[in-house]
Amino acid sequence: MLTEVLFALSDPARLEIVRQVAGGTLDMANCHLLNPSAPKSTKSHHMKVLREAGLLRNQPAGRGRLLTLREEDLEARFPGLLRVVLKG
Repeated sequence: MLTEVLFALSDPARLEIVRQVAGGTLDMANCHLLNPSAPKSTKSHHMKVLREAGLLRNQPAGRGRLLTLREEDLEARFPGLLRVVLKG
């Protein structure tokens, strides 16, 4: 739903995560928040919001997780939205 996607992107930390992952597959451990002193639970919450909104795919990889942006799905559902968001 568009409102869920826009809500997920409205937070600067989550928007930064999306921008990091837009560069390609990223190990979750290498994904950095704007506030490096934020607790691990905050990062987990942001990832959950992005995943549930349909922005990120979170795949197991050994003991870690790989993040990918669901570009094709987002473009099909909301043409041009991701391009506009990533420009900013």
